[in-house]
Amino acid sequence: MAGREFGHREGPVLAQLHYASAPSGSEDPGPRFTAVGAEVPPGVLREAERLLGYEPPPDSPQQADAEQLKRFPTVFGFSELADGGRLLSRSVCTGTDWAGGPVSFHTHAVLLPAGTRLPDGVLPISTWESPRWAESTPPDGGPGPVDRVEPSGLLRKEALVPFAVSRAERLAAFFADLRAVAADPGAGQIVVVEHDSADVARWIALACTVLPREQAHRLTFTTYTRDPREARQQLVGALPSSEPVADDERYRVHNCTGRQPSGPVADTWAEVCARVWRAGRPDLFHNDPEEVGPLAVSALVAGIDLRTDARAAAASWAAEQADALPDEELTALVAGLCGDPVPHLGSPSATLPGAAEQVALAALLARLDGRVTAAVSAPLAARVLASAVLAHGPVPVLRAGSLTARAHGDLARDLAPSLRAGIADTAEPAAGRPLALLRAADLLDVDCQDQLPELAERLARELVGASAASLPGGDTKPSPEPTESRPAGEPPAVGCPPALLDAVHTHPGLRVALFGSLDTLAAADPTAVARVLKGSGLPLSLQQSGFPHLRMCAAPPESDDRLDRFHGLLRTAGVSPHADPTVLRTALRLTWPGAELPTGQEASLLLKELGSDSHRAAGTRELLIEAALTAHPDDRAAPALATDLLRCFTTELRPGRRTALQLLEFTGVLGTANEGEEWVARVLSLKSTAADPIPETVVERAFDALAWRLLDGPAPANELYALARSAEPRLLAAYERAGRSDRVSERLRAEPAYVAARFCDWSAFPGTAPAWDETRTALLAKVLRPAVRALPAEAQGEVEAALDRTARGKLDAFRTWNRPGALGRLAGKLAGRGRRAEQPGA
Repeated sequence: MAGREFGHREGPVLAQLHYASAPSGSEDPGPRFTAVGAEVPPGVLREAERLLGYEPPPDSPQQADAEQLKRFPTVFGFSELADGGRLLSRSVCTGTDWAGGPVSFHTHAVLLPAGTRLPDGVLPISTWESPRWAESTPPDGGPGPVDRVEPSGLLRKEALVPFAVSRAERLAAFFADLRAVAADPGAGQIVVVEHDSADVARWIALACTVLPREQAHRLTFTTYTRDPREARQQLVGALPSSEPVADDERYRVHNCTGRQPSGPVADTWAEVCARVWRAGRPDLFHNDPEEVGPLAVSALVAGIDLRTDARAAAASWAAEQADALPDEELTALVAGLCGDPVPHLGSPSATLPGAAEQVALAALLARLDGRVTAAVSAPLAARVLASAVLAHGPVPVLRAGSLTARAHGDLARDLAPSLRAGIADTAEPAAGRPLALLRAADLLDVDCQDQLPELAERLARELVGASAASLPGGDTKPSPEPTESRPAGEPPAVGCPPALLDAVHTHPGLRVALFGSLDTLAAADPTAVARVLKGSGLPLSLQQSGFPHLRMCAAPPESDDRLDRFHGLLRTAGVSPHADPTVLRTALRLTWPGAELPTGQEASLLLKELGSDSHRAAGTRELLIEAALTAHPDDRAAPALATDLLRCFTTELRPGRRTALQLLEFTGVLGTANEGEEWVARVLSLKSTAADPIPETVVERAFDALAWRLLDGPAPANELYALARSAEPRLLAAYERAGRSDRVSERLRAEPAYVAARFCDWSAFPGTAPAWDETRTALLAKVLRPAVRALPAEAQGEVEAALDRTARGKLDAFRTWNRPGALGRLAGKLAGRGRRAEQPGA
């Protein structure tokens, strides 16, 4: 390869090889090495023989003339050797004579030892058709080493750009496969089918331009092979007549002589590379072209239109590198990203960004807004806001100075319908997108005052709903604990979203509407609203008056005493319950939330202090009634409360409620001058004739009160007989439970007359009813007998004296019952198996 000087000399000295078909008339018809540099190791020759041959296409003419030979494919290859070295070769057909022998060819190759490149850093593909390639063996047969190889002018930009444009629809798919194969040797091989091997060389040149420089130097290729399955290179050229490999998964076939590919290519980098080549800007493939971000930025700055995923990659990379990019590049980039800042829905040219691009543009805007001049960032701000509104993306938070006056006016005009529609969109959480759109509408001076009441109502309901959902299990019932403190196990309060708090502070119209909606909800469910307000940060202090229910829900506790707390809430409301009875209901429900109820004394004070009319108007009458009917048995004020309720709401009580209150009231007069007669009959009659079931607490209280009345003092015989005859199991159980109490036992030990009275009661009316006999005999055996046996002789004498004075015939019965061993016989007689005791008249 004697030749001309080329550039400056850099790189290794390369050994040459010549390999050709046997000369005509030779005894050995096979191809052979005709000239080999002394620097070529013997092992390389054996490996090179498999790479340097030539097989003409199957459809070649049998006896080709000179013009036909020019159209035979050139085998230009760059192959990897076993020792890590590379072999760059060029094989051409020099003649055919199918009748007389095999095809004639000549191959010229240079050897690159492992770790070396061509002189001057020349890419292997750039030496295609270099004048240094020989088509015959040197006459002396001893090629010397070379230290430079001139590149070919065939693969310059002015030649490659038209070629790339002609293959525009195939570029992206090719580049996508190229990156996969270059990165992973196990990813298969690329097969490019063209009519001309020179076009394959152009594909290889395109590939080496887009790849990182190091990968481009390592890419192995061949511009033609008759059977791609025998090729070892990464990128293999073939003709339509070559052996097909389309059905083999090992090969990524790009048949440029067939149909155009259909469908988009997912690889963003490959798609950007294709657009850059179609735009005729291969100069943009600088630095590391495999990174899509900077390449996409360069393309946009150059005015090349990109797909939405590439635009997103450009915006993301620019956001990371914003501080290092000059203003003029940022300005050009923003112009490339934005295009028409306000895309019009329904317009044929409307191009709304995808979700990833919206996010990336918003991130870039966040980096640029306020850091660069408005002339640079304003188009981006307009684009981001318009895209967010029209394409349902995240709405940016813009400053008043983010937009120019023109952009402000254009956006206000074009986005007003979409802004109003988005604010009214009930499919979105009100505290999310609608609230962000309201902020954007305020920025653009779009009037949305008429939408504030509905938006505020949705915001209020969402706040209260979120608080209810925070309860364990999603329970929507209000917490039974006071809102002023949170005992263990109660969920924490739910705070307001920051965007809502910001809107409340900056938007007076929304604030008033929201507080009004929350006030309405507070009147309906004050405990839920109080849970929302606790720790929410809502600035009620910004409104000096109004919203009494909301103010009560937000008020901190003033006292541990519930009545004091109740009065403090009414003072916080700033409205008299006589003027607005609903504040009474709210204060009551906040003081006694959930299932909690006032005590009898508290309810009586509330009724007397505020009057029945206030409770009637506030709808709190039932709360007072419920407090009376569910009062604990130890609540001594409950019967008096029942009396007050019967007096105050005479005509309004339901029959069932009235009867229950009457029964409760009667328990308070037993043992007083107003108890009257026929207690047992009255209690049982009220219980049995009630229109609705009487609460169990009232029934138990009545039975307990009646039992104690019969046990505490002298009880008329007819009341005791009524008890025995009723056989009411729960009443008898209450009587026996009271008889077994410590209170009765203490009196039995201390009062002989009380012992005599209980003996008379518990031995009376045998045989009246089995249930009565079981009750009284149990009391005789389990309560009275141990008490009597424990009495001293003097006390027992006092018992007998009391029986002799007050109970005819009872003294003998007592002595018999008290005699050791006599209990069984007497119990039988008292149970009716002997002479029946005398029964009093009616």
